[in-house]
Amino acid sequence: MSYERELHIAQLAVQRATILTQHVFHQKAKGTESKDDKSPVTIGDYGAQALIIHAIRHNFPQDDIVGEEEASSLRDNANLADQIWGLVKNTRLDDPVAEEELGGPVESPEQMLQAIDAGKSAGGARGRIWALDPIDGTKGFLRGGQYAVCLALIEDGDVKVGVLACPNLPVDDAAPLSADVGPDGSGSAGRGVIFAAVSGSGAVSRPLGSGALLPSQPIQMKDVADISQATFCESVEAGHSSHGDQAEIAKQLGITKESVRMDSQAKYGSIARGAGDLYLRLPVRADYQEKIWDHAAGDVIVREARGQVTDANGKRLDFSRGRTLKDNKGVVAAPKAVHDQVLNVVKNVLSSK
Repeated sequence: MSYERELHIAQLAVQRATILTQHVFHQKAKGTESKDDKSPVTIGDYGAQALIIHAIRHNFPQDDIVGEEEASSLRDNANLADQIWGLVKNTRLDDPVAEEELGGPVESPEQMLQAIDAGKSAGGARGRIWALDPIDGTKGFLRGGQYAVCLALIEDGDVKVGVLACPNLPVDDAAPLSADVGPDGSGSAGRGVIFAAVSGSGAVSRPLGSGALLPSQPIQMKDVADISQATFCESVEAGHSSHGDQAEIAKQLGITKESVRMDSQAKYGSIARGAGDLYLRLPVRADYQEKIWDHAAGDVIVREARGQVTDANGKRLDFSRGRTLKDNKGVVAAPKAVHDQVLNVVKNVLSSK
């Protein structure tokens, strides 16, 4: 199966959703709430999830969806729901054919809430399941930094299609990563990129647009002849990944260059196109389980760009276990040729604790 239609719809869906998220990104007030786990959620998260699920249900009505958000708090807060509806009803692609492919606009506030709530699938090892993170890196989004709109199709536990829209990364695949790329999402010209991949067919990037999809080009990780010269990517939040362990790993690999810290799966996209080289996300708590929507798209994009992605024990990420990666601990992503070298150092550092 080629998954051409799934890839096309997924890219259009995240492109339309990113128009909404960027509108909120440039607003001072983002309608922020705290979820039960104390993580933030904004009107942009809800609006983007509604738009993407509306498009999936129109095109693939039999598929299940695992979405990060749900609408119960909006049903209890009419003012917040009205703010989101104002965004959703006014967001559309400026190409009528592309907009129609997504099912056209959401028709009512109730349809919007129903779409948000349609992401409650338990996931699992059977069938077609879309994993959606409408704003990955909400804290980066709130501080004016990097974030991503993420969508992946998982079939029988295997990621088949992955799409990341990163509106604040440079369009230019050759642009090197600098330490200030994480906090700088100023929206200057030349930014906004979609990364996409289909299992077995390679990975591409294309500029983010506002209508039909713009032309794409293939991407791949760059060869790392000397691991000490590698560019190291990690999360901004110390609560998401152990900065101390990662600093020790970099030291043992001989890497002296400052790490690049950025939020979201923008890290996966950055290493997939060769702007960075290594991405580590190491557990800070023994009981923490990564969410599938935080990794599914990035996983297939890096692997299709000649990279390897495993957990800290060298196991492939297992997306068949429900809404979390319950059988995995941490993430190690690197070019295939040096992945074993990086993984061995990761194991040494973690086993010495």
